[in-house]
Amino acid sequence: MDLAEIDSETIDRILEMAWEDRTTFEAIELQFGLTEPQTIALMRREMKLSSFRMWRERVTGRDTKHLKKREFISGRFRSQNQRGS
Repeated sequence: MDLAEIDSETIDRILEMAWEDRTTFEAIELQFGLTEPQTIALMRREMKLSSFRMWRERVTGRDTKHLKKREFISGRFRSQNQRGS
């Protein structure tokens, strides 16, 4: 998905999902077609610099943001707004 084509409501939802610690980048890609680097670029573009830096510091190396690094898979909460299985 091209970042320029995303409407403001979708941007808000992507930012919300990216900000959540337990929502993986893979879930964002599944629902919106944005890869991790595209999600990071969107966060950089849409957030204040200080907020972006705080978010990057928090999510860098965080296992819960990457599906393959998680210790848990089943029984996790899934928002009704989220697609996928």
